Amino acid sequence: MRHIALNKYNVIIQKNFREGNGFMKKREPDFQNLLAVLQKKKPQRDTLFEFFLNDRLYDRLTEGCDLVEDELYPVRKLVKAFEMAGYDYCTLHSSDFGFEQQRSNHGKASLSINEGAGVVDRESFAAYHWNNPDDYDYSRLERLTLPEGMKLIVYGPGGVMENVIAIIGYENLCYMLADDPGLVQMVFDGVGSRLVRYYELSVPYASVGAVISNDDWGFQAQPLLSISDMEKYVYPWHRKIVEVIHRAGKPAILHSCGNSEKTIDAIIDDIGYDAKHSYEDNIKPVEEEYEALRGRIAILGGIDVNFLCTRTPEEIYLRSKEMLERTRERGGYALGSGNSIPYYVPDESYFAMIRAALE
Repeated sequence: MRHIALNKYNVIIQKNFREGNGFMKKREPDFQNLLAVLQKKKPQRDTLFEFFLNDRLYDRLTEGCDLVEDELYPVRKLVKAFEMAGYDYCTLHSSDFGFEQQRSNHGKASLSINEGAGVVDRESFAAYHWNNPDDYDYSRLERLTLPEGMKLIVYGPGGVMENVIAIIGYENLCYMLADDPGLVQMVFDGVGSRLVRYYELSVPYASVGAVISNDDWGFQAQPLLSISDMEKYVYPWHRKIVEVIHRAGKPAILHSCGNSEKTIDAIIDDIGYDAKHSYEDNIKPVEEEYEALRGRIAILGGIDVNFLCTRTPEEIYLRSKEMLERTRERGGYALGSGNSIPYYVPDESYFAMIRAALE
């Protein structure tokens, strides 16, 4: 893969920022900055974090870049897009491993968590096909040529809770917890053990700098399950996942949507995550979360997605700048959205946010 020249980089970046918003010079990746954040320390410069963007932005950020069009082209494009936007890493799946599900989005933008019940009883559990993480190819983690200073952040094919719900269906899970808790445990064990193995196969690669365990746990007001059920079925597998990541000497990030007020102590003190991602103003603004949790866990992102969609670029820039000023000397924070950058976030809003860290 040929590297894009510095002046060509600046031309592409300049095209992607609104006129009058300043000139963005090339930022060389340096994963040590994000690593400092994950260690709850002060990075050498303002640092960005995003789980993922969208195809339109990936196209814009890599426009004019020369990329080898082979079987690794999709992940090469991701790496280049993250580099062009000023990140010190790129997120990706380490292999094509995943869980077989009955769910389908039917071409729609979202779907109900009640949809898709592949396992409804012990008979259907016995018939369910479990994919084996060892049957998949993880070599992309060493075959990719990364820019100097850049690392990969591996994330999973969904998380423990997410995959259980996808296999059983949410309402079915609620009933099954009362009717057949043994079967619930069997499904959680089937999912959890395979995710642990997926991460075991991913973390030894030198290209991997950190790992995201992505698993939505809650609604706006409360967790998806009672705390006693979280402690019985969910926490033990997350504890094992974090142990695998930490044994490899790498930080563990939890991406989890929903209200975490009742789970945050377990996330930090019991399970042992180094950083938390996904915040929503309707639950608790990231500014308040940072003040409440600073020094206990790193805070990633938090500029609410609805805020990005409904406010002006100038308002977005100012909030992002203020968040960086709030955290700059105390550390443990990287700037980004509250969740991700889906296609309905205006491009100019995204660029206004990251400009606060890049200028």
